[in-house]
Amino acid sequence: MTPADGGAEIVERIWARDPTLWTGADEAQWLGWLDEPWRMREDIDLLLQFAESVVDRIDTVVLLGMGGSSLAPEVIKQTFRQDTFNVLDTTHPRAIRSLESRLDLKRTLFISSSKSGSTLETRSHTDYFWEKTKDGQQWVAVTDPGSELEKLAQQREFCATFSGEPTIGGRYSALSPFGVVPASLMGIDLTRLLDRAIEMADACRQAEGNPGLELGLSLGEGWRDGHDKICVSPSPGDFGLWVEQLLAESTGKQGKGLIPAPGEPADGPDRQAQEVRVTGPYELGQEFFRWEFATAVAGSILGINPFNQPDVQAAKDKTREVLAAGGEPDVSPQGSAEELFAQASPGDYVCIQAFVDPTEEAAQKVLALADRARQATGCVVTHGFGPRYLHSTGQLHKGGPPTGLFLQVVDDVGEELAIPGQPFGFGKLIRAQAAGDFASLAERGRRVARIRLEDV
Repeated sequence: MTPADGGAEIVERIWARDPTLWTGADEAQWLGWLDEPWRMREDIDLLLQFAESVVDRIDTVVLLGMGGSSLAPEVIKQTFRQDTFNVLDTTHPRAIRSLESRLDLKRTLFISSSKSGSTLETRSHTDYFWEKTKDGQQWVAVTDPGSELEKLAQQREFCATFSGEPTIGGRYSALSPFGVVPASLMGIDLTRLLDRAIEMADACRQAEGNPGLELGLSLGEGWRDGHDKICVSPSPGDFGLWVEQLLAESTGKQGKGLIPAPGEPADGPDRQAQEVRVTGPYELGQEFFRWEFATAVAGSILGINPFNQPDVQAAKDKTREVLAAGGEPDVSPQGSAEELFAQASPGDYVCIQAFVDPTEEAAQKVLALADRARQATGCVVTHGFGPRYLHSTGQLHKGGPPTGLFLQVVDDVGEELAIPGQPFGFGKLIRAQAAGDFASLAERGRRVARIRLEDV
């Protein structure tokens, strides 16, 4: 069989929803994203009517979501430079207070976005800001049918609830209501955005000249040759933020995985360069679909199920254990950056996990720490803010290859901020998330250390 024949067969089997292309498990139940651009195209008038109905009474939109519910909206916001749209995906008390201080709460629309409807961070954010507003006309829910969040939205009389497609996993949901509802509230031309996605979806049906297939084969065959670090080219809208979750959560399992490294140099024996093709903002639509299709193709080469996330729950369970134990979570320093970096071998990667207030100043410190790690190890270095990365790259860290060195960074969370109806506040929650993830990594024998931001 020639590579061209093999590629044509992969394409045919993806569109035929053939689960044996991967592991023969439940993959066929998670391919709704293949048809979603057309489904959403039919809902454009409804979305535009809703956006027009609220435009005169709001100045700002705040999306409360994590992972697949927040990363596509964040990339759309940055690509289209929408300053009045905010994404809250941290549980750090100072960050929540900082956002609240910039809002006119009576002129703010909140989007509570969670496929499962039970995401702890999103439900905590929702309850916190509900106590400040208690007006359903300022609230929208985006969630899968029958979820706890859908029931809450009915109970609190939210002005709208948009249903997700249950056959789409969170990280494949950029072109579903989880990405398109926020886009409608940014005033983006949805027809233009979705038409570009449909053009790409049509191209991804072809046996030859198929952009998604070509990317997927490049990713998978590069991995087979030992180039498992995916150095994604920089883009104005930080498209790599979204790609990180898509690749890491889809492929990082069974000790295998594509390790996304946005912005990292591609000159190294364990690396491959991949470009982001977003020369204009509306090309986001096609690029979302191209990478989704490519990830499905690459998953078939890795021989894994690219639609599940079996190790994500581990950190959540550990967080709940820490919270249930009472007392203060232990986030004291463990080891040092230098000791951790000294353990690096060729082919490893370093991940800096910052459970800190994601300010510009903190981001610069994290980037400086990343530079130190590169110089000390010669390895690819990735970084993420917690708890966001738990919903993004956390699956790879635990289920992927044991080549990561994990440096957790914590800070002083400041005065506690209560969560309505919970025996813990946001400060305790983010500390428990840091402690829980550290314990989960350590249990798996991962190399991990913890330092304080003030010591960087």
